Amino acid sequence: MTTGRPAGYSAISSYSRVEILHLVQEHPQRTVAEMVASTGLHPNTVREHLQRLIEDGYVVSAAEDRKTRGRPRVLYSAADGDAASSAVQRRKVRAAAERGDLMRRVIPGPAPELTPAALHQIDALVEDLIDAGFDPLVDETALTVDLTPCAQATTQADHRKVLCSVHLGLMQGVLNEAGGPLSIDGMRSSCDPRECVVHLLHAGGRS
Repeated sequence: MTTGRPAGYSAISSYSRVEILHLVQEHPQRTVAEMVASTGLHPNTVREHLQRLIEDGYVVSAAEDRKTRGRPRVLYSAADGDAASSAVQRRKVRAAAERGDLMRRVIPGPAPELTPAALHQIDALVEDLIDAGFDPLVDETALTVDLTPCAQATTQADHRKVLCSVHLGLMQGVLNEAGGPLSIDGMRSSCDPRECVVHLLHAGGRS
């Protein structure tokens, strides 16, 4: 189910925000000063990007726990659904599960192959990917998420490695926040940068 937002509205449509996400995914509890030094962006620009990422549930902030005098620094981490949980992402996950359950009740079809917990993970993942400008196709039997053609493979081709790393991290964060047996297993290799198929791993042994 879509949110009605245009693809360009996504918080990760800007490579500067992707770069910031990559920094906080690699090393949590970053300061604005550290991100300025790494990106070369103006401090106010970094703060604006961080605020947008926080609003979309991708980043969380916390005041530094310090024992000395002085104003505590604000530390930023990626919302991974584990060590750093976002209230925004939690609301999104709950809403996606409710919509998914409603759709499964009102639309007739075969019995789901996955458990309710796994289905709710898929619900949350699909809605997050749609918000990010993708058109995901999920195979619940093969446990794959086909994002072909990649919405950003052409426009940000020079940054493919970072983009893929950040997107996989975001997907894992959504699955963690939803809770359940599914996790990201990796991405199918392809010579075509527009082709993107993500494999999921089932904790119960399905793959």
